[in-house]
Amino acid sequence: MNILHLTVARAYQHSFQARPNTTLAVTGGSLNALGDVVAQTYQITSGHKEHESRPQFDVARTLRFFVYGFAISPFLGRWNAFLERRFPLRSISNGKVSAKALTKRVACDQLIMAPTGLALFLGSMGVLENRSPQEIREKFSDLYKPALITNWQVWPLAQLINFRFMPLPYRVPFQSTCGVFWTLYLSIMNSKEDVMQDRKHQLRQTLNSGDVSTTHRNMNSVPSVN
Repeated sequence: MNILHLTVARAYQHSFQARPNTTLAVTGGSLNALGDVVAQTYQITSGHKEHESRPQFDVARTLRFFVYGFAISPFLGRWNAFLERRFPLRSISNGKVSAKALTKRVACDQLIMAPTGLALFLGSMGVLENRSPQEIREKFSDLYKPALITNWQVWPLAQLINFRFMPLPYRVPFQSTCGVFWTLYLSIMNSKEDVMQDRKHQLRQTLNSGDVSTTHRNMNSVPSVN
């Protein structure tokens, strides 16, 4: 197993040195897709109420997560390189790690990149799902604040470990690996919001048609997202 790990690490290092952006994009996209696969598997296999149909695996949804991870990971690589330059951890004089610089690095990441990254995620998913501007605004209104609070409860410790112990080329993959579980959370949360928006859209269409009896049936037949 150690030999396999070393082989994978060397292959990644070689690829990163030759094509850093492509390596980060493919790695981040793949791990993001893995997170959604785990999320969908959980949603499919978890218990459902009697009136609910079991959801089917949505390949397009996983592809959307891959596209987002593919696009954002090179940007995260540049962000990590900026933090490395702006807040060097080791003192030139004695070579010791500066706890102050490490704290500043984590704080900068969580106060700037975390809110920005979450906004990019929600906006990107809305566009990739072909949502209207109104639906994207509703997604922000419903999901942004609780997701950001949850982020601040989880990611500071993960990034503290990442910035302290991981070499620069491996920080985005480490972040993406931890992010499999974060993607699980975001994927389930985003999926529930999509169901709620589809419900609202369906009811609006029915109300616009003026069919009150159909509206009543639709309200009773829409599956719960809780």
